[in-house]
Amino acid sequence: MISIKNELHVISNGKLSLEEFLPIAADIHPFVTAIHIREKHRTDKEIAEWVERLLDHKIPSNKIIINSRAHIVNEYNLGGVQLSGQQGSPNNTKEKYPSLRVGVSIHHLSEVEDYQENGADYLLFGNVFETTCKPGLPGKGTNLLEEIIEHASIPVIGIGGIKPSQIPELLHLGLKGIAVMSGVLEAPDPLRAVKDYYEAIKGKHIPQG
Repeated sequence: MISIKNELHVISNGKLSLEEFLPIAADIHPFVTAIHIREKHRTDKEIAEWVERLLDHKIPSNKIIINSRAHIVNEYNLGGVQLSGQQGSPNNTKEKYPSLRVGVSIHHLSEVEDYQENGADYLLFGNVFETTCKPGLPGKGTNLLEEIIEHASIPVIGIGGIKPSQIPELLHLGLKGIAVMSGVLEAPDPLRAVKDYYEAIKGKHIPQG
């Protein structure tokens, strides 16, 4: 099992153009574990262009995670693939690409056992709190999160409306990392925002300037 501890993932929101996303990614990557390209509406060719441009901007390949398209991850030797709960067994992906790190997005306790027994390296659970990314959808809360962590034998990463001030409590529950979308990408200052998350999750202060 891949070891995960206090990871910070930033996930693209499908709203930014490549030219808008690139400078943010270039600024924030030293402070994050992974940058996810979650652009469901884009073609394989467009996703490949995003990957190539990120690499051109010195984003380490092992920090780039692609949603769903394992063949692109394999082609560019990237950090992993993130599957939705509707995409079948992670083992099917690993049979084709044995070296890939595979995460699965889940929303319910009933999904935990199935995916951890079928090859997932970690689970991405959300939405923990209400978030602007999913307006009107109530957060699932820390009680369910705690249940999921207790039932999981693989690491759980939380997503959805998480603020830096809430991170110590979530780590205390056993969460192994958090993922952020709007909290960084829609912040007035994405770099300052990601530093706030980094400080909260790593317990390390970053000097100003």
